[in-house]
Amino acid sequence: MKRIVCILLLLLFLPLDADSCASEGLSVAAKGAVLIDAKSGRVLFGQNENERFPMASTTKIMTALLALESCSLDETVTASENASGVPGTSIYLGVGETLTMEEMLYGLLLRSGNDAAVAIAEHVAGSVEDFAARMNARAAELGADAHFVNPHGLDAAGHEASALALARIFRQAMQNGDFRRITGTQKATIPWVGNDFSRVLSNKNRLLTTYPGATGGKTGYTSGAGRCLVFSAERDGMELIGVVLGCPNWFDEAGRMLDWGFENYHLEAPLTAGETACEAAVEGGMAGTVTAVAESGLAAAVGKGETWRVEYDFPGGVRAPLEKGEAIGTATLYIEGTPAAQTALLAGEDVESRDLWSALKRLLQRWALLFAT
Repeated sequence: MKRIVCILLLLLFLPLDADSCASEGLSVAAKGAVLIDAKSGRVLFGQNENERFPMASTTKIMTALLALESCSLDETVTASENASGVPGTSIYLGVGETLTMEEMLYGLLLRSGNDAAVAIAEHVAGSVEDFAARMNARAAELGADAHFVNPHGLDAAGHEASALALARIFRQAMQNGDFRRITGTQKATIPWVGNDFSRVLSNKNRLLTTYPGATGGKTGYTSGAGRCLVFSAERDGMELIGVVLGCPNWFDEAGRMLDWGFENYHLEAPLTAGETACEAAVEGGMAGTVTAVAESGLAAAVGKGETWRVEYDFPGGVRAPLEKGEAIGTATLYIEGTPAAQTALLAGEDVESRDLWSALKRLLQRWALLFAT
């Protein structure tokens, strides 16, 4: 099989630096911790990041993700007796009280209402048990090593996740515009049926007010899990996502991790969505080449002293006929020789086959134009 590979070395060497980011130590006072690049998912720092721990209310990130993937924001959600009676942090839903899904999500992500979590779970899947099964299936799809027993995160046997799993789930959730908007909201007001005043919800994630560029996150605490935090921030176009599990000084440690990440990494974005990456040779076509266009952006965090390159790959070659927008290959961003991000390459224009019918068709078109004039 013929293989066409175009390699573009976009960065040959960086200035020599004896203190590369890999050698700059970072230690976090947490049972498990991770820092990843939001664009590519690349792990920049890890500490027991693959070990499962109880994760308390950071569970609700997955609850919100499934709700947003399954429902519209204006759907009406009704609190059952089961939801109204769940212990722990609450938005004090009454039995039979209804809110929109969007209002429930504010109660879930800002106030961390366990009653909102159960109401959402029952609305989406019919029961907490069936919803937990969906949570586990979605985690598997995301390559996230997590096991969910409930939608709220109260301590339960087997309810646990790795720091890396939570980072991957949050990364997926942040690609949803509604989730990003809600998790980044500092304060919201939602109705309170039967009361003379509304519920005023304040986000428990203090980083939204104390850390410049903070974009979202979720707190969690139980006696079994300790303090847990998923968090994110953006600077100079680079967004970082972090997780700390079992971390007494959660906000301080999160800030240190973000500072470290922004000091030691920067974003490289060699391709944007719709940008022409290169020209690929076409076999059997009326045109000898076709432009290869990036389907999505290609970007990743790159550390001090790290080298990178972009490789364009067209397995089996590119053969006519081609339709504009047809997938013809891939572009892969390598950092230190390891794949970090990838996007499909699409044909930038139609290319007809070079055969008798195509030649005759072109001849007829030319004759038609000639006689039309």
